[in-house]
Amino acid sequence: MKVELETKRLILKTLDSSYGLSALNYQLKNRTFFESKAPKFSDDFFTLDYQSNILRNLERDSDEGRSVKFFIFKKNDLQTITGDVSISNIVRGIFLSCHLGYMLDENENGKGYMNEALTEIIKYAFNEIELHRIEANIMPSNTRSINLIKQLGFTEEGLAKKYLKINGTWEDHIHYVLLNEKME
Repeated sequence: MKVELETKRLILKTLDSSYGLSALNYQLKNRTFFESKAPKFSDDFFTLDYQSNILRNLERDSDEGRSVKFFIFKKNDLQTITGDVSISNIVRGIFLSCHLGYMLDENENGKGYMNEALTEIIKYAFNEIELHRIEANIMPSNTRSINLIKQLGFTEEGLAKKYLKINGTWEDHIHYVLLNEKME
């Protein structure tokens, strides 16, 4: 399922494997920057074959309703990936929830792009996918991300001890939630 969203300055879209080189360049450019915020990746992660395979898997997961990953492009540069936003672990039934994850190119931080992208993604999750709850888990040291999530209306629900293994270390995460008020 191909999805494309538009904001004032950005295009957010799902990608197929033909974007493998763009995905690889995005990962290579931000390899060091993302290390402190992501799982530890093997060297083969940083190959065209691996990135193309990831995109194929993302496309399948989207088609099956398990997740949707959007890649962020600036309108004035539709070839270079600026960031990504994932709505993953989508659960239907009585839960209607997902996890939110996002990354932004190191050189694009502080320009409001992620706020703009997440505002549109939240609308999509609530109005198109019809979810009731979006969950975001953030390391306490990531104050920039915490401030962003709070600006978007997320509320803190607690601390998850050693929640995710980030760059080889089990890290605590603060659990934030945003509820779809239209579904109350």
